[in-house]
Amino acid sequence: MLDIQNHRDERRMPIDKVGVCDLQYPIVVLDRKNQRQSTIAKISLSVNLPHEFKGTHMSRFIEVLNEHRGEVTMHTLPVILGQLRTRLKAESAHMEVAFPYFLERSAPASGATALMDYQCKFTGEANGGTADFVLSVCVPVTSLCPCSKAISDYGAHNQRGQVTIDVRTKKTEEALPALVWIEELIEVGESSASAPVYALLKRQDERHVTMQAFDNPVFVEDIVRNVALKLQLEERVTWFRVHALNQESIHNHNAFAEIEWQRSQRDYPEIKVC
Repeated sequence: MLDIQNHRDERRMPIDKVGVCDLQYPIVVLDRKNQRQSTIAKISLSVNLPHEFKGTHMSRFIEVLNEHRGEVTMHTLPVILGQLRTRLKAESAHMEVAFPYFLERSAPASGATALMDYQCKFTGEANGGTADFVLSVCVPVTSLCPCSKAISDYGAHNQRGQVTIDVRTKKTEEALPALVWIEELIEVGESSASAPVYALLKRQDERHVTMQAFDNPVFVEDIVRNVALKLQLEERVTWFRVHALNQESIHNHNAFAEIEWQRSQRDYPEIKVC
């Protein structure tokens, strides 16, 4: 049959990324406690397109993804990206996998349990002989304003916020990214704020969390610095970006802070992959 995509394009304009996005797809990710967890992801797949080609073959993205139905992790993404490059004859391939990750959390006083969701994302890219993988986790937290506490006769304003942590890790001997558990980044984010956020709280739990936050006031600047110090001590991490957002409760604006950091390349030289 006639293949219009393979026709030559005379405009001499290469395309950085072309592909499919907003694809809902069932996946299985690694779970520290239960080994595997099933979830539903929103997936984006793309490749570069040289200037001489009119279009790419959209169906091949779905074919490659379907061949890897099941586990999608930092270890399987490089394989998928490599196959996209081969099947679509592209120099570079890019993949984003956004999904909710669920943990059963126990309330701090009553011990009542309920599932808590955390929004996560895998971002992978293969370009020439190099591969890149970024793990992103968004952690809901509570923050209490130190200034409000210091100047008030009683009480202090507090709010819910989000700590988004993006990390790259060093390569293993197999040239794969070193494993950092989603749960580890959740723990880093929660411990850097005034208090965690829970899915289920009884009255005694609300009392506990309220006093915990009051005893641990932090600015948004404190949150990103606390996270950054913890991640710098983690030898598996070669790069990170931490973004904290406070959904201000008494101001007509939100507040944010961000830190990006790169470990010395002398410690972790780039590893070429085929």
